[in-house]
Amino acid sequence: MRIGIDAGGTFTDFVVMDRRGRLSVFKLRSNPAAPAQVILQGIERAVREHPGETRVEVVHGSTVATNAVLERKGARTAFVTTAGFEDLLLIGRQNRRELYNLTPVPRAPLVPPELCLGVRERAHHDGTVARTPSARELTALARRLLEAGVESVAVCFLHAYRVSANEKAVAEALAGTFHVSASHEVSPEFREYERGATTAVNAYVAPLMDRYLCELEQACPYPVSILQSNGGVMSAGHARRHAVRTVLSGPAGGAVGAHRVASRSGFRQVLGFDMGGTSTDVCLIDGEPRETVESAIDGLPIRIPMLDIHTVGAGGGSIARVDAGGLLKVGPESAGADPGPACYGRGDDATVTDAHVVLGRIAANQFLGGAMRLDAARAAAAVDGVASRLGLSREAAALGIVRVANANMERAIRAVSVERGHDPRSFALLAFGGCGALHACELAEALGMRTVLVPREAGVLSALGMLLGDTVRDYAAGVLGSDDAAGAFARLEAEARRDLPRGRITRTADARYVGQSYELTVPWSAKSGASAAFHAAHLKTYGYASEHRPVELVTARVRARLAAARGAAAEAGGAVAGYAAATRRVMVNGAWRKVDLLVRGAWKGRRPGPALIADYGATVLVPRGWHCAEDRFGTLVITLRA
Repeated sequence: MRIGIDAGGTFTDFVVMDRRGRLSVFKLRSNPAAPAQVILQGIERAVREHPGETRVEVVHGSTVATNAVLERKGARTAFVTTAGFEDLLLIGRQNRRELYNLTPVPRAPLVPPELCLGVRERAHHDGTVARTPSARELTALARRLLEAGVESVAVCFLHAYRVSANEKAVAEALAGTFHVSASHEVSPEFREYERGATTAVNAYVAPLMDRYLCELEQACPYPVSILQSNGGVMSAGHARRHAVRTVLSGPAGGAVGAHRVASRSGFRQVLGFDMGGTSTDVCLIDGEPRETVESAIDGLPIRIPMLDIHTVGAGGGSIARVDAGGLLKVGPESAGADPGPACYGRGDDATVTDAHVVLGRIAANQFLGGAMRLDAARAAAAVDGVASRLGLSREAAALGIVRVANANMERAIRAVSVERGHDPRSFALLAFGGCGALHACELAEALGMRTVLVPREAGVLSALGMLLGDTVRDYAAGVLGSDDAAGAFARLEAEARRDLPRGRITRTADARYVGQSYELTVPWSAKSGASAAFHAAHLKTYGYASEHRPVELVTARVRARLAAARGAAAEAGGAVAGYAAATRRVMVNGAWRKVDLLVRGAWKGRRPGPALIADYGATVLVPRGWHCAEDRFGTLVITLRA
């Protein structure tokens, strides 16, 4: 039996796959102060409800690294680099986030300037070592770090991606006293700022991840794996050393799940739209989910392979407020799990979820199949507070909250499609997360899209993606200026085969025209190299290719992938338990209407909107002008009428 767990800001989702491949799902309220406790409660429940299962595996999407960076609550970290380059993290690329702001507020650094320390060492770009750090200097460095109360150390020397001897010497001198992250292990790639920033993030979050996993593994009698930001699964031990690879762990599960369910229903081109309680995550899938090695979190570059996911602070728990100028704002602040939206019974701030309750789109007595009753009166009172400040009726304020949230999410969808040369009208919008299907049709219509997909597992799709992710290990080596790219690939492949002997190996390279500043990642083979693939990728990406120009390799990449065990693509079952069909008064298409409340799986054929479709963990809104039908896998296919 395998248990997939997605620890979200409001709910923690559990998907259980038994040994026959059958799925069961449930949700628990998250506890940000003690997330491991909720996870352990869910594991105990899953095992209790499947008494015949004796072998259990847990796959978990962690938000520990993400939250530590966003909230600046990581370990006290020092940054050790080549003497003379101590300001590397502070200077960065000298980019200004707010170009025309004369009084910008500086972002809180992960590493304070007084803990950015230099070591007298030097290696050249060709791999020769000109100077090694002395034992006396390393002893003094360790003493200084102890006196400063440092817990974790990031080490990043110039050209360590080509020769790592000096970094290894420092790491060995500090090991045992501090958590040590060395750039040649974390991100062995060209560009010292991105490499240094990635290593600093890893050092900043590694002690927290280590403690979290220790607590989880000590209390959980079953093996625990963690989902990486690239959509692959890694062991808990690997996650301890490479915590930076989990910064998009939860959203990556959603992208994997979206790809699987879309492919199952015959759709290759989809825009994944995951609207949860705290944020919305959007990804583009064109046959496969897009990947990138040039990502960032809170302005900090992360130079590792990750799924290309764009996140905005717009979710069901996003708080609505009126600013000093009288404008309605929604998010990025969230009510989270505690106190949560006002309708959960403890909060007082109006949220997007409260607006939907006021508009009749969420049935207060059928939330989570009746397991959690919502406080509709409290939601109305919270929305009234916003309405009075805007001088609007309760319904108009609730509609305004939904429309502002839609505008935020529409920009996110455009960021991964239109702004990257893709026409969203050629894609289907695959909506999931607790709130995604309430907004999907309105967003699709605004973007000119005519098809919306809502999988049967929409409310827990990220947790399902945890189970569907393959075991993946990525390896990289900087080869800029090297004449032995084939040797670098051979060394990486040998390492990959040691770690995953049965894994499928793929080779790619970051390549560019000589003189360019940035690269494209393309397939590489020992016979043909990467030139032909690079010319084709350059033509597709930028609209032209210069086949007469020489191509150089910057980074060699090898990936080992071991396919996960998956259940059969079973056809949809019957009606979702805990719900009853009814007629509700709902604000839809700008007016109050009597709308059929349908139960997922309890009806056949093609139904016109307006309609509400109740499901565990998600409610689907089908406005007027749209038709919906279920395919044989239980995915709702909602189409705009011509």
